[in-house]
Amino acid sequence: MTPKEAHAVRLVPHATGARPPLAGKIALPGSKSITNRVLLIAALAAGKSHISGALKSDDTKYMARALGQLGVTVTDTGDTDFLVDSTGTLTPSAEPLFLGNAGTAVRFLTAAAANIAGTTVLTGDEHMQKRPIAPLVEALNEAGVEATAPTRCPPVTVVSQGGFAKRTIAVDASLSSQYVSALLMAGTKGDAPFSLSVKDGDIGALGYIDITLACMRAFGAGITQTGPLAWDIANTPYEARDYWVEPDASAATYIWGINALLGANIDIGIAPRDMMQPDAKAYDVISQFPNLPAVIDGSQMQDAIPTIAVLAAFSAKPVRFVGIANLRVKECDRINAVATELNRIQPGLAEEIGDDLLITPDATLIGRTVEADIHTYHDHRIAMAFAMAALVVGGVRILDPGCTAKTYPGYWRDLASVGVEMTFE
Repeated sequence: MTPKEAHAVRLVPHATGARPPLAGKIALPGSKSITNRVLLIAALAAGKSHISGALKSDDTKYMARALGQLGVTVTDTGDTDFLVDSTGTLTPSAEPLFLGNAGTAVRFLTAAAANIAGTTVLTGDEHMQKRPIAPLVEALNEAGVEATAPTRCPPVTVVSQGGFAKRTIAVDASLSSQYVSALLMAGTKGDAPFSLSVKDGDIGALGYIDITLACMRAFGAGITQTGPLAWDIANTPYEARDYWVEPDASAATYIWGINALLGANIDIGIAPRDMMQPDAKAYDVISQFPNLPAVIDGSQMQDAIPTIAVLAAFSAKPVRFVGIANLRVKECDRINAVATELNRIQPGLAEEIGDDLLITPDATLIGRTVEADIHTYHDHRIAMAFAMAALVVGGVRILDPGCTAKTYPGYWRDLASVGVEMTFE
């Protein structure tokens, strides 16, 4: 039975010392954040771009398929390779762009649709239709593009003459930095430079803006930072090129967590300091286990918080997570999901305090058996983070294991390759 077919997965705990320590090497998938940025930028560049080290997952497949609908040829040329062949101009799609629950794809393509002369409809699954996009829609309207999202979430309809009519705008990025990244990447097309600033100086994960700017510069974009959260983008075309995608730092956090919790020795082949993704900063926190900091600010490593929160349930002292309000509008409400599922293992492990999350650990759970079914809310990060709990507490089953295909299709296979025993049910 494959993870996609299974209702649940049960891992054999490795915390008793009766089993050999987990060890080996894992080749992590490429960064989702970088892959979807580079796919779009390559589609906006005239010529052929070869992308290597790329992530092949549900999210990136939705992006590649949508670009194909917009007149770009995106070819799988290997397990981690794409070839993008484009004229540099996106053309209207007769059918809506269905993007599953890929937040990067729907947000990036919503802004890119402003450069399409015609009407573009973007939608997704039931989960995507609950994820906010109104601030990006409002920014596009300010730029002179007719964009509507009646529910303030997808589906979104963009009607454009082929570019931003107004070339200086501001965007509310308090819910997501992806709105900023989307507008920046789309801003190179036009008859004048494009100036973007962030309203109220409030932004989610600033590190992801740095990734966006690095990817844009790699394809020849001219960028001038005019303020702490303001940029001028030259109206010069992107240049096709070859690009290598670094491994996914969010995926790395699960392996770093398993190493810390079990004393395992799993090598991912890259040091945290060599990654440009914000979640790489999580290594400095995870490596302090079992003496995690009493307060952890998750604002700049949001996707790593489920990992660290599950790890914190087995640490030496309580941990309070702050700066994580944006986790409520991810693939699911991750604050509530983590709290609810930890409390299935033992009531009182987690508590929501406003938009903070307080973990009151119990290290004596390690090696015990507690019958608990972990609901994953169709959220890949909940499933992968709770694998750590299942490796130290017997009786824990993780439901819907196939949801990891969103960003890490080979997650369970990779864990098995380093000695994790599991059964799919």
